[in-house]
Amino acid sequence: MGKNKKNFERETNVSTKVSADKAKTKVNGGVFVYTGAISAGELAKTLNIPLGEVIKFLFMQGKMVTINTILDDELIGLVCLEFGYDFQKKHIVAAENFEEVEIHDDPSKLKPRAPVVTIMGHVDHGKTTLIDAIRNSNLVAGEVGGISQEIGAYQKEINGQKITFIDTPGHEAFTAMRSRGASVTDIVILVVAADDGVMPQTIEAIDHAKSAGVPIIVAINKMDKPGADPERVKNELMQHDLIAEDYGGDVICVEISAKQKTNISALLETVLLVAEMKDLKANPDRYALGTVLEAKLDRNEGPKATLLIQNGTLKEGDYLVVGSSYGKARRMTNEFKKVLKEASPSTPVSVIGLAEVPEAGDRFMAFAEESEARQIAMKRKLLKEAKEKNKSSAASLEDLYAMANSDDVQTINIIIKADSTGSAEAVKTSLEKLTTDKIKINVVRATSGAITESDILLASASKAIVYGFNVRPDAKTRAKAEEEKIEIRLHNIIYALIEELQAAMKGMLKKELVEKVTGQAEIRKLFKVSKIGTIGGCMVTDGVIKANSLVRVIRSGVVVFEGKLASLQREKDQAKEVKAGFECGMLIENYNDIKEGDIIEGYEMVEGE
Repeated sequence: MGKNKKNFERETNVSTKVSADKAKTKVNGGVFVYTGAISAGELAKTLNIPLGEVIKFLFMQGKMVTINTILDDELIGLVCLEFGYDFQKKHIVAAENFEEVEIHDDPSKLKPRAPVVTIMGHVDHGKTTLIDAIRNSNLVAGEVGGISQEIGAYQKEINGQKITFIDTPGHEAFTAMRSRGASVTDIVILVVAADDGVMPQTIEAIDHAKSAGVPIIVAINKMDKPGADPERVKNELMQHDLIAEDYGGDVICVEISAKQKTNISALLETVLLVAEMKDLKANPDRYALGTVLEAKLDRNEGPKATLLIQNGTLKEGDYLVVGSSYGKARRMTNEFKKVLKEASPSTPVSVIGLAEVPEAGDRFMAFAEESEARQIAMKRKLLKEAKEKNKSSAASLEDLYAMANSDDVQTINIIIKADSTGSAEAVKTSLEKLTTDKIKINVVRATSGAITESDILLASASKAIVYGFNVRPDAKTRAKAEEEKIEIRLHNIIYALIEELQAAMKGMLKKELVEKVTGQAEIRKLFKVSKIGTIGGCMVTDGVIKANSLVRVIRSGVVVFEGKLASLQREKDQAKEVKAGFECGMLIENYNDIKEGDIIEGYEMVEGE
C-alpha cells in the first residue's frame, strides 16, 4: 500500500489492514484476537464456522444480522463462547478509524505550526469587523445585514508567524463540529463590546469554549465609543469564572477598536504568546489528516469542501477518505482562490474532487493509492450505518444507576434552563450538593430562558442531560433533542427535580407515570365571550391537540399556566382532536389571561418504559 501504509504503521503504531484474511484477526491456541469492529462474515470465516450457523445462533439471541452486519464486542464474545473459543480485544486502531489514532511522531520531525483561532461573542459585538481589521479586507460589506452567513477560514502573518482564523456564524457551528468529535480550535478570542458588556450570547460562547477546554483571550471591543467601560466588562466576566490578569487571574484581556483598527497588533501578539505557551507542533512530512470546516455542492465544480490540515501535508493529487466517502484532491485553493500545490499543517484549503458532499466536522486522511482509500471508505460507511442503528442517548438518568454501582468516580454533566436567573442558580446550587464520592454533578450551564437548539448542541457535545425548570422547549428544539438523542427532564417543583436525581443516583429510579407531549398550538386571535370566557383562535403547529387534554400556556418559552382544556372546537363544532396544520378554538378551564402569540402545549401522562 505504499509509503502511506508504512508511515501509518510506524508512526502511529496501528495496522492499516482491512480484511480478516490479511491477519487483522487471528485464532491461535483457541483464542480469537481482534482489534476492532468486524462483520459477521469476517468473523465466521476467521473462526472457520459456517456463516449460517453464526446467523442462526445470533437470531436465537434476538439479533437479526446479515453477512455485512458489523458486530460489537458483546456479540463477538457471544459467538466465540458459543463455538468454543476464548476471545481477546487488542486496543490497536485500524486504518478505518484514523480519527482515533494517537499519533506518535519522531520529535525531530516536529515543526511549529500556526495556532487555529475561533472568534466568538454576542451578535453585533464586532466579530466580523475584527476579522475585517485583521485581514485588512472588507468582509462585512458583502454580508447580509453585516452578519456572518457561513464559516470562513483565513490566515494572517505577523512577525513572520502565521495565525489561522475561523470566523463562524456563532458558537452553534463551533459546538456542532465538537459534538461530532472534531476539535479544531487551539484558542478562542471572545469579543465583548466595551459599551454593552456581557450579554446572553457572550455567556453561551463562554460555556462552549470552556466545554471545549481551550484557552480564552478576551478582546474588549468598541473602545472608541463614548460609553466604553472595560472595567465593567472585566467585572461581569468574573461572574463567569473568567478573571482578568490585572485582577489576579490568568485570562488576558486586550482593549481594541476593530472599527478604528486600534490595538489589533497587540491582540495578534497575544495570540502568538498563548500559542507559544501551548507549544503547537506538527509533522509536515506525513500524509495529511484534518477536519472538514464546511462543505457544499457547487453547481459547476461538484462537491466542494473547506479542509483544515491539522497534521501532515496535503498535496495535489492525493487520494482522500473524507468521512465515509473517498475522492482525490484535484484542485486546492486558499481563501484568495489562489491554486496551491500543497498545504501544510494549520492551513485551510478549498478542495474539489470528492465523490460526495461531506459534513462539517468530518475527519479526513490522505492516502497514496485510490484502491486503499476506496476500501477504507467502504468500511467506514458500514461502521457509520451500524453506529446510527445502535445510536443511544448522550446521557440519561438510567446511566446514573450504572454509575452508582461502579467502582470508578463518574461525572454527569447537566444543563439547567429556568424561568429566572435566581431559579437557575438555586437549582444549580442544589444539584451540585448532590455530588457523592462516586458521582460528580457538573453543571455545564445554568441560565434563564427557554430551552433552545443551542442547549441541545451543547448537551450533545458535553454528553449532558438538559433540565428545564418551569420552561419548555418548542417543537423544533424537541425534534433536535430526539435527533441528537438528548434527554430533556422538565419540572416545576424544585424538590421534585432534586428527588428525581437523588433517586437515580442511588439506583432507585422506578418506572412511573411520565409526561408525553402530544402537540402544540399557537394563539393567533382572541375572542371574549360573556359568561364563557376568553377563547383562543389557534393554529395547531405540531402534533395533535386532544379534547380534555392537559395543557400548559407558554409565553416566550416560560410556562405561565398549567391546567386542562375545557373546550376544543373545529369550525363551530366540538372536536375530539385537531391535528397540525388546522385551526381550532380553545377554552382553558379556569384561565382567561391568554394572549396572542402564546403557545398551548397539550400533553398526557403515560406509563414510563
